[in-house]
Amino acid sequence: MVKVKMFSSVQPSQEPAMEMPPLDARAFYDVVDSRRSTRIYAKDCVADEAIDRVVDAAQKAPNSSNLQCWEIYRVASTDKKKKLVEACLGQPAASTAPELFVFVARPDLWRRNNTWTLKEFDRRGNMPERAYQYFNKITRIAYTQGVFAWVKRVWLPLRGLLKATPREPIGWADMRVWAHKSTALSAAHFMLAMRAEGYDTCPMEGMDSKRVKKILELPSRAEVCMVISAGKRTAKGIYGSRFRFERDTFYHVR
Repeated sequence: MVKVKMFSSVQPSQEPAMEMPPLDARAFYDVVDSRRSTRIYAKDCVADEAIDRVVDAAQKAPNSSNLQCWEIYRVASTDKKKKLVEACLGQPAASTAPELFVFVARPDLWRRNNTWTLKEFDRRGNMPERAYQYFNKITRIAYTQGVFAWVKRVWLPLRGLLKATPREPIGWADMRVWAHKSTALSAAHFMLAMRAEGYDTCPMEGMDSKRVKKILELPSRAEVCMVISAGKRTAKGIYGSRFRFERDTFYHVR
């Protein structure tokens, strides 16, 4: 058995880069450039087949430890959709949308998903020992909270005096942030995939998250990350031409 340290490194490989099929980069950038947050939608429905493909794309988003601690709720019930629009403060991006989706961060599901991952490794039977050790040991140290969080509050800062050490997540507040980051990556995939299918979206944080949780009957530790509307834009649905701040205000080379 390969012994894996808590924080170990691997030297760069001397092997050549893996051959990959060519991709159409221009097509991807066209999708990125044409995506706009849509405030007013036409009545055109979103095809169920397209939604299935988009959800599959969202599930393929990169995420922490591949634990996929998120859920996506498609609000199809007329009654629930009406309540969700109200919880989103009645904004047009919600009230005119043919479809509403709620992205939910689930930090409380990490242990279940960790178990599922190990079962999948067993099913495949060809995973490297390093991967088994990661999910048998490191994830449990990193994500177990409760009383163990207090041990980490002492141990990790002391270890950090000597060498580089991950400082989070420690405690439930950090676990919430951890899950939201991965959920937001899934939401980004979702919106780009919707655009690739010819539809538009708008991510919304302006909402009453407690009411949203009640509408969806979510457990107490589930976290509403955002509501995303979807459909086809109208001419009035895009508020002006896109603008972004200068690149050097957010991109830095050190």
